[in-house]
Amino acid sequence: MPDAYNGMAATDLHGVTWQKSRHSNSQGSCVEFARLPGGEIAVRNSRFPEGPALVYTPAEVEAMIAGVKDGEFDHLVRD
Repeated sequence: MPDAYNGMAATDLHGVTWQKSRHSNSQGSCVEFARLPGGEIAVRNSRFPEGPALVYTPAEVEAMIAGVKDGEFDHLVRD
C-alpha cells in the first residue's frame, strides 16, 4: 500500500477493512472508518467508496468521538 495521505483515492487503501455505523440509514448516508497499517485512521463517504479518503491520527479521531459523545456537534444536524 502506498503511504496514506489526505485526499487519496480510498480504493488505493488496499487490505483495509472499512466499517460504518449500524446507525447508518438504508440509503448508505454515512461515513466509514478504517484503521491503516501505520495506525492512522482513514475516513470515506459510504455513498462514494471510490472517492477520496481523509487520514487522521488516532488522537484526532479520539478527540472527534469525544466531542460527538458530548453533543458538541448536535447543532449541525438539527433544524
